[in-house]
Amino acid sequence: MDSIKNKIDKLAKAMGKTNVPDTYTDYKDMRAQYEKQANEDVKKLQQETKLRRIQEIHGRSDLNPKWTFNTLIEDSEDVIEAVSIAQSFIAAHDDYNWRHSGSHMMIFYGDYGRGKSHIAGAIAHQLIDQYEISVLYRQLSSLLEMRFFSYDYNATDNVAEQFREIQKELLDVDLLILDEVCVNETMLKKNTQSWLGNLLRQRLVNNKNCIMITNHNLAELENALGRYCFESMKEYDTYKVRFSGPSRRKEITPPAPEPMNVSGYQPNQVK
Repeated sequence: MDSIKNKIDKLAKAMGKTNVPDTYTDYKDMRAQYEKQANEDVKKLQQETKLRRIQEIHGRSDLNPKWTFNTLIEDSEDVIEAVSIAQSFIAAHDDYNWRHSGSHMMIFYGDYGRGKSHIAGAIAHQLIDQYEISVLYRQLSSLLEMRFFSYDYNATDNVAEQFREIQKELLDVDLLILDEVCVNETMLKKNTQSWLGNLLRQRLVNNKNCIMITNHNLAELENALGRYCFESMKEYDTYKVRFSGPSRRKEITPPAPEPMNVSGYQPNQVK
């Protein structure tokens, strides 16, 4: 039995069109081409959708875009060790069981300008790009100020509603970075200790991770946060990272005084 292709060829010869190009394509080949194109289109759409998701997570995180590992200067032992711990923390996210079996907290402590916030931000940026981990960066002092003003029921700036929205984000986000913890504070007020302790305990139950950044040493931090809050932190799988190297912030030095313009004539000269 003649194939469809042979029948087309015979019909073309009968009509005197012997030079008709071969336009017949086998159905299986055509289907394979369509499936290949469809798969490429789906893959491209998935990549574009993922990129938009990542950009949206970055946009909501409030991270400094300059806080990356590429811009970090590893010029001291404490920073080198901190980067090693950070990379291990990031790599652990490959393990599904690790990500869903518990809550983890990194405590970065040390003096100002040692790179604590930079490394925390670098961790967050890589987790967003690599695993689409949702991140929220906040200074604790700014949260406490907003919490305080949220009790002003006569206010017309919707600060109470804004704080309720932020409170929900604080609970739901995968990685919460709290910076400037207890800055210029020797001890938080009791109601603030309870609020922060409850926040950490609720995140613990939901297997959410935290990074806390402070200028206090660990003994001072326990006193500043209070026992209830500090005990909440102990429930996490905790990694303590001390920063003790030199400050990386530029010094602010006063400009040199300009020389006085002394003319050749000075009044009341005594010769």
